[in-house]
Amino acid sequence: MTKLKPLIKKYYKVKEGQTLRQIAEAFSVSAYLLARENGLTEEVQPGQILFIPPERGNAYRACATDTKPLLCGSVENYEKRNGGGVLYPGMLVIL
Repeated sequence: MTKLKPLIKKYYKVKEGQTLRQIAEAFSVSAYLLARENGLTEEVQPGQILFIPPERGNAYRACATDTKPLLCGSVENYEKRNGGGVLYPGMLVIL
């Protein structure tokens, strides 16, 4: 997916048909972190303005054999960078 252009630096207006996950991947942040930073409890709606947290590392798609310490040096670093402790194959994580 190509990078989306922010509406104003650090903010993005959701377009029809977009999902939280698509937006998170386009801005190289985890969907969990994007949801947490915006207080979301359900899917995004067209026209909604989202705060985009600053990029804090390289985005990587996790494999089945990856572990949190392997990806970020420690569990604590992983949780801090990705906004939580969730890790599953195919997930976009910040290294």
